[in-house]
Amino acid sequence: MKAVVITKYGDPEVLQWQEAPTPQISGDLVLIEVQAAGLNRSDAFQREGNYPAPNGVAAEIPGLEVSGIIVECGPDVVDFKVGDKVCALLAGGGYAEYVGVREGQCLPIPASLSFTEAASLPETVFTVWSNVFQRGNLQPGETVLFHGGNSGIGITGIQIAHALGSKVIVTAGTEEKGQKCIELGADLFINYKTQDFEKELQDKGVDVILDMIGGDYLSKNINILKTEGRLIHINAVDGSHVDLDIWKVMLKRLTVSGSTLRSREYEFKKYLAKEVQKNVWPLIESGKFKPVIFKTFPFSEAAEAHRLLEKNTHTGKIILVK
Repeated sequence: MKAVVITKYGDPEVLQWQEAPTPQISGDLVLIEVQAAGLNRSDAFQREGNYPAPNGVAAEIPGLEVSGIIVECGPDVVDFKVGDKVCALLAGGGYAEYVGVREGQCLPIPASLSFTEAASLPETVFTVWSNVFQRGNLQPGETVLFHGGNSGIGITGIQIAHALGSKVIVTAGTEEKGQKCIELGADLFINYKTQDFEKELQDKGVDVILDMIGGDYLSKNINILKTEGRLIHINAVDGSHVDLDIWKVMLKRLTVSGSTLRSREYEFKKYLAKEVQKNVWPLIESGKFKPVIFKTFPFSEAAEAHRLLEKNTHTGKIILVK
């Protein structure tokens, strides 16, 4: 098969479309003929050598989410069959013509979605559901703040939280990006380049914050959380070593937590897939949540796709397509 290979760590041009071994299938693995693969920030970090793949995962082929058609099933597969159209959460290897993954990390593609749309879902939907609705326990009527509202995580979180009855606030870097978030269901956007979100929200307060920034955002997040508020970290692009005022956490009875998904055990991912199918797939089928695709590229142009990803000018997902 062919795959997008990280030939060495560095800038986007190190990504090359070249021959690679086809995955071998056994046990409860399925082999997916990949039709589309979603791009994520972590793919760029891996390309740069800053986000190594877990043990047992091909380190030279990035890609955490795909859609496609199952062309082979291991002897222990029970929930899928050859010919099924699926999307899947991966620990790596998605930028390829074929990928092997355990069946519990696969989901049937909703009938209304294309392969391109389906490939945009697994990483963001699994992350949002696990962190905002399970870890953060967001409830109808509560207010949630998503930092980076125009990101894949942001557009997913906006739509699901809005559909389930929560008030949604986002930060965004331009007025145009903020307006697109409003169109998706956000109630308010704050331009972080011209406004201080702490000052804007200090009198309103929020119940749940999903943060991928870290750094000096921590103290600001702590200050705007309501009593019993929940702060969940999924990245720390501005720094992970921060000062924390423990007294504020104690007095407001806050919960500060975080998680990573890629390295989690298979049983958790399998459980999470079932929860997503139960709670999020009906929102897609009813039209309350729809993937937002910014641009597509052929797999052979993965370097150009990464250049666009790193410009941070997009709202929605960038997808590699067959």
